[in-house]
Amino acid sequence: MLDIQYIREHADLVKAGVEKKKVDPKLVDKFLRADEMWKAKVAAIDELRREQNVISKELAGGQKDDLVSKATLLKTRIGQLEKEVADLAAKRTGFLNRLPNVPAPDVPVGPDESANRVLREVGERPVFDFPVKDYLSIGERLGLIDVKRAAKVSGSRFGYLLREGALLEFALERLALDTLLPHGFVPVIPPVMVRPEMLEGMGRLAADQKEERYFLEKDGLYLVGSAEHSMGPFHAGETLDENRLPKRYVGFSTSFRREAGSYGKDTKGILRVHQFDKVELFSFCHPEKSEEEHRFLLSLQEELVAALELPYRVVEMCTGDMGWTDFRQFDVDIWFPAEGCYRETHSCSNTTDFQSRGINAKFTAGGEKGYLHLLNATAFSQRPILAILENYQTKRGTVRVPKALQKYVGKKEIVGENQKSDLKNQS
Repeated sequence: MLDIQYIREHADLVKAGVEKKKVDPKLVDKFLRADEMWKAKVAAIDELRREQNVISKELAGGQKDDLVSKATLLKTRIGQLEKEVADLAAKRTGFLNRLPNVPAPDVPVGPDESANRVLREVGERPVFDFPVKDYLSIGERLGLIDVKRAAKVSGSRFGYLLREGALLEFALERLALDTLLPHGFVPVIPPVMVRPEMLEGMGRLAADQKEERYFLEKDGLYLVGSAEHSMGPFHAGETLDENRLPKRYVGFSTSFRREAGSYGKDTKGILRVHQFDKVELFSFCHPEKSEEEHRFLLSLQEELVAALELPYRVVEMCTGDMGWTDFRQFDVDIWFPAEGCYRETHSCSNTTDFQSRGINAKFTAGGEKGYLHLLNATAFSQRPILAILENYQTKRGTVRVPKALQKYVGKKEIVGENQKSDLKNQS
């Protein structure tokens, strides 16, 4: 959530910021009105309590008169006001939770992805002398992906990863850990179910995000949409020593998303699914270091993608396409030859103190306390596997394994069962 004092003092900036994220700026006015009423009621209670203290002292001194009846009236009125304060506090919080994080002043402004800013393109796109096949055709032919049986078992937007398809996922996870652990990241396997108040504090139930979440009503728990959702609350309610910052974690978890806003998009294949595995970076850092930390996380993402020797681009997200909790967001998109375009495979976000306020995660410096800045970034999801299948396909119908993954997969080339006899005959 946003800093209430900041909203009070910089209402115009907040209104301009949320409007850039396609949120009605009138919500800020509604919040401020509720806030003013709340402050007035709290001040009235404080005044009545002062009167109550005076009467209590007079009664203790033996004075009676009509003080008893006054004390009774004061108690009744305070009780009424406390209920009104509670109602106003709930109303104020309701408005506050409908306000996204304010984007950085230099973030590109625009309504959608068309206004995103491409910062750089890295690597050469592969050139093929044969008809390029898409990842699903390749994966099904080589026995690496099975969406038909997944549909039979679980329905649409699910898939099985088999054989080298599964080995490629494990290889990506191992590459991520081997790359990140030397930088002080602590490996974590976090819970995949979290309490509603934790997910709400992380800003992940606001706006249309709630529709993305799977809720287990009987248990009162949400399934996470990313390891970020359970790694962020790891330090909820805690105060960290600034000398121990940044605290960096790399978590692996299965993630669950309804994909409620993607009806009709990527329904074929396993690019956009309800369940997927993901390795996520998470950092708790000092506010003065968060922009630097953000660039550092992005550099690690680029290092990981570059290790796969896949062509990619780095994009700074515009205000209309960036995340609800984000102050600044970068995406890394990998080239998919069959589609002839880049697809998003990595996201990297600085949420500043927006999430830390919601979960009350602070740091202490020189006796003073402040809210931590929280950052998250994708290390690897399953999407790079699909990019590997397309970029490393061969005329012979096989798929070469990127050099960085060969030691983990145990082979240099993926040959399906059907291809083995064909290749033998060709030789």
